[in-house]
This record gives sequence, structure tokens and C-alpha cells, in this order.
Amino acid sequence: MSNPSIASTLQALECELHDPSVRRNRNRLVQLIHPDFLEFGRSGASYTFANTLERLPSETEACAIHAQGFVARQLTNSVFLLTYQSAHVSASGELERHTLRSSIWRLESVGWQMIFHQGTPTAAFDQRAEPTDELGNTNQHPL
Repeated sequence: MSNPSIASTLQALECELHDPSVRRNRNRLVQLIHPDFLEFGRSGASYTFANTLERLPSETEACAIHAQGFVARQLTNSVFLLTYQSAHVSASGELERHTLRSSIWRLESVGWQMIFHQGTPTAAFDQRAEPTDELGNTNQHPL
């Protein structure tokens, strides 16, 4: 089951984390990322809250991110799983580094915070494709 209002909020927060100005803003990152945060990156590396607060503000290479196919799944009253596809947009406008993404967001007293994130490399995807589940079925609750 998905709540469209919460799903829209989580999509906006996820996309906010794609923005280089947010990634360089330590105060905003502390608001968006839970202290118990763990990430399994696209590269296979693992990152904690502390690693992330060191790494993101020091990024020098900013690239545009294309994200699509957002699907929110309610896990508990205050926890949602957000899945989607992303890719870097090259200078020529081509999509590269296609990735399947999943994030777990939890509602805390300070607002929604990401507690887990994973990026998995994937073959190139169709920008117009509808998100599907693991069986290839079009999802019932896309945004």
C-alpha cells in the first residue's frame, strides 16, 4: 500500500539529495540523513552517516541526474521503501551509469530521514518504461 502524499514527499526529498548544492550543505544533509544511515554504493563500497557527511560536501564533480520510475512501498506507519532508476546525464545529454536505487525513509521527530540506500548497476533502461516488480509486472502504486 502506498500513500500518494507521502510518496510525493519522499520522491522530492530523494531528488533533493541529487542536487549538488544540497550535497555540499552539511546542515541540510544532517536533516535528511539518519545518524544510523548505511549505504551500499553502486561501486560496492559501504558508507556510514559519518562517511557520507565527509564525502558529499567535498565532491568536486557535479553531474545532472535523471531519475524515473519512483515507487513507494509502505513498510510500517513511519517507514517507506522508495525504489527507482537513475542515470548520470553526460555533457552531450546521453544517459550513462544506469542504476537501480532503493532507499528506506523513516519519519522521525525532525522529519523524514533516509536510513538506508543502495545503488545497483544495471543495463541501460528505457526512459519511458513503466517500473516493474521482480516478476516484470507493472507496479500498482507508481508516483
